[in-house]
Amino acid sequence: MESADDSKPDSASPASDVDEKKVENVKKSEIIYGINDNPPWYLCIVFAFQHAFLSLGGSIGAPLIIASFLCIPNDDRGNEAKSYLVGSVLVVNGICSFLQATFGTRLPIYQGSSFAFIIPAISILNLPHNKCPAVHSVTDNNVTLYNETLPDGSFATFDDVWMRRLRELQGGLAIASVFEIFLGATGLVGLLTRFFGPLTITTTISLIGISLVEAAPPHAKYHWGVAFFTAFILILCSQFLKNCKVPVIGYSKSKKFHMIWTQPFMCFPVLIALFLGWFLCWILTVAGALSDNPDDLSYFARSDSKLETFVSAPWFRFPYPGQWGMPIVTISAVVGMITAVIASVVESIGDYNACATMCDAPPLPKHAVNRGIMMEGFGCLLAAVVGTSTGTTSYSENIAAIGITRVGSRRVMQVAGILTMVIGFISKIGAFLVSIPEPVFGGIFMVVFGMVIAIGLTNLQYVDLTSNRNIFVIGFSFYMGLMIPYCMKNDYIVINTGNYNLDQTISVILESSLTVGAFVAAFFDNALPGTDEERGLGKSGGRKVTSPAEKALQRKCYDPPMLQCCISRCCMYIPFMPYYSNPNISDDDDINEVHETTNNNGKKSQDNEAYVEDGNGHVQSNV
Repeated sequence: MESADDSKPDSASPASDVDEKKVENVKKSEIIYGINDNPPWYLCIVFAFQHAFLSLGGSIGAPLIIASFLCIPNDDRGNEAKSYLVGSVLVVNGICSFLQATFGTRLPIYQGSSFAFIIPAISILNLPHNKCPAVHSVTDNNVTLYNETLPDGSFATFDDVWMRRLRELQGGLAIASVFEIFLGATGLVGLLTRFFGPLTITTTISLIGISLVEAAPPHAKYHWGVAFFTAFILILCSQFLKNCKVPVIGYSKSKKFHMIWTQPFMCFPVLIALFLGWFLCWILTVAGALSDNPDDLSYFARSDSKLETFVSAPWFRFPYPGQWGMPIVTISAVVGMITAVIASVVESIGDYNACATMCDAPPLPKHAVNRGIMMEGFGCLLAAVVGTSTGTTSYSENIAAIGITRVGSRRVMQVAGILTMVIGFISKIGAFLVSIPEPVFGGIFMVVFGMVIAIGLTNLQYVDLTSNRNIFVIGFSFYMGLMIPYCMKNDYIVINTGNYNLDQTISVILESSLTVGAFVAAFFDNALPGTDEERGLGKSGGRKVTSPAEKALQRKCYDPPMLQCCISRCCMYIPFMPYYSNPNISDDDDINEVHETTNNNGKKSQDNEAYVEDGNGHVQSNV
């Protein structure tokens, strides 16, 4: 973390006199608190709570979607297991967000459960040995046994059933996260993304949303009216009322009590939709419009259907590595999770650039991108050993919130990570979130997953859509990405190589629309002839850092928090570390190197040769 002395930029810096264009751009952006600024502690907590609550939809959505494939039912035992999963997710998300903002890219970017991991996870859990077993018997102690045998020959209990499936996901995610760490630590991220142009990114992200079309109906079926009402409120707040301002009373020492105009519909549309959808369920419950019979479909739309889960949940629970048992490593799970890691990496790099732009920060140097991907790999590894069911990645909605609030402070995201972690430790909060009626989640998923599709399609702005080549790649990759998994699920394609492990691995690959679509798009986009301009390559890479003032600011924004003596010549061989040929120069000295000299004609010129960048993206000083 930065010291309090860095809470505001020094207006007397020589860089502010020289680089006037930079100052003008900062004024136009109207950023209240920049990436290196530290807001007052009370504002920092408010902004941090906003980021924490904004991410709740995705954080609790991922484990709830996978829960049914883990054979976790909608009863008191199942809801208790779901609350433990949600608490584990929040703790891991908080830790990963803090680490990313402090040691990773050092951008104020939130880390949360990634939907890219859901599709491979569902494919893994749909394998024959992971199908949910039938009930075998009930013991005298009221313990339900299932038609699934354990290594000791006994029948599996409820915990044995869902934990064994979760441990298989953990094992695959753990190995895949090591692959992601390797990509960041070695700098191979650039080589990987070179083969994934806008056409491949469009197919990959959009197919995630299209494949999740099956996620909303299992929740919405309990009451379609509540589901569509929740979706309507979310659309109303996020699209029609997003620019509406609401007055609230504020207080400061200088202005005392005064009126502040806020935009709650733009900042908290998901939370508003959740609350109003829940409120509607409460009205229907009190009015007697919903059945009180647990066997009736509308019962799970009642506001009190999961009340027992909240009442019986302990106040505090501390997730820990191996809490579900030792992870199980299978080849099919590893391959499936590696495809999700690749999709997550491509998505995260785009989020890094968007976040830097939103914060009015300099473009990211290569070492910051490499370090960010490496830190996401460590985050996925933490998620694997703790057992959250999915990996972590950057959250686009929190980046959008920076543009709304005009607060891009790193300190805010560090506090948000700590708050999210604390919320995860309070298991009553996890149980409270799980107790939200099922159709409310169904309505939220309708809109959120639709936006995932649209986010993928936005990458087409970089390509030439009049090109027959591009039209073919888009259409064929989308169609194959949907057709092959459909054929696999309906047994139109049967894999039988004679090797069980190989059959399972191929099945996981072919049942994942993300994997099939991305492979087809990447293959034809790189195999078919076409110019870089036609393919949209290089159009979304952002501007280059050329002036010494920007290089000094880039160093201050993205260099990891360490002593200057730690930056030695050895760092030039480490892709995720910055390197300076003169490590004794401080940040202020960097800025002071930007000076103006007067030539013989009385004209002013700038010495722009103080810094040069080597081929690996490391900045070197020529002083």
